[in-house]
Parts: sequence; structure tokens; C-alpha cells
Amino acid sequence: MHRRASLVLLNLLSLSRLPLAAAFIVVSDSRTRAFLVVVAAATDFLDGWIARNRGLATRLGALIDPVADRAFMVTAFIVCLLDGLIDPVELTLLLLRDIGTAIGFIVARLRPDMRAVELKARMLGKLVTALQLAVLLCVLLYPPLVRPLVALVALLSLASVVDYSRAVWRQRRGRQLPPSRPSPRIPQGPTGAPLESARK
Repeated sequence: MHRRASLVLLNLLSLSRLPLAAAFIVVSDSRTRAFLVVVAAATDFLDGWIARNRGLATRLGALIDPVADRAFMVTAFIVCLLDGLIDPVELTLLLLRDIGTAIGFIVARLRPDMRAVELKARMLGKLVTALQLAVLLCVLLYPPLVRPLVALVALLSLASVVDYSRAVWRQRRGRQLPPSRPSPRIPQGPTGAPLESARK
């Protein structure tokens, strides 16, 4: 019962980024929005840390966490686009990783031979998420750093998509490998030599 309650609270912590995304739409003050970004980043760190250190990692949590991340991030960037703080090209570059992983997720779920593949977060993907949050803060508080960070996010996003695809492909191939067959035993004589050799 205690574990179930802990899992519910942990998932609610992840889902808290959805109302934070809604709040980002409603408020217009840059500092308030920056505060929302910091809170979203804190919840992202906390839910992952608690899940790992308390043994509360589950497949449902592994699904909720990135969905909540993407919902907040995409919402915030689209709001910044509509407010004229970033342009469409920058938005596309910032969301390259998210577009790539979304396509990969759909393909993995549509193909029967890939449905059993477990889609886990990768270190490069986590780094891209951290940089996306940094870009959001710079868009709101220090615009001169936005373009260099956008370029860095784009490069790491491409590397992340390649890394993610390779990991999924390796896992898929590992599941398809046939089980190894034991080598047939050759009867041995009293001296340890094969019987056929002993007969000769």
C-alpha cells in the first residue's frame, strides 16, 4: 500500500508539469515565466532522482515523465514563438529531438517486431532537455545567448536521435537472435577419448 501511494505521488509530481505549461500560457511576465521553467526543471530532476533512489521506477512512470517534459517544453516554445521571442526556424531546431523521437515512438508501436522494445531515456536526450530549459531561460531573461544555444541544441538533437535509434535497433536485434543450441555430446571411452577414436 505504501509503495502504491508513493508511485501515485511520484506520477503526480511528473504530471505537475502540465498545469505549469498551462500557467506559462496565461502569464505574460518574463520573470514569472522563468520561475515556471525553473519549477518544471526541479520537478523533472526530483521525479527521476526519487524513482532511481527509492526503487520506484516503473514503465508507466517512464512513459509519463517524458510526455510531461515534452508537453511543457513544446507549449513554452510555441508561446515564445507567438510572442515573437523566437522565429519558426529556431523553433524547428529546438524541437528536432522531440520530432525525431515522436516519429520513432510511433514507428516502434506500429511495427509488431518492435512493440516489445523498451524505450528508455538516454544520456544525450537528457542533455538536450537540460539545454532546452537553458534556452527558455535565455529567451526570457538574456536573449543574446539564444542563437548559440539553439545551434548547440540542434547539433546535440541530431546526435541524440542517432544514438536513440542505434540503441533501439540493438535491442531489437538482441530480441531476434535465436537461442544458442547446445553442441551434441560425443560419447567417450574409459580413457576420455571419443568412442569412434577408441574403436579405431
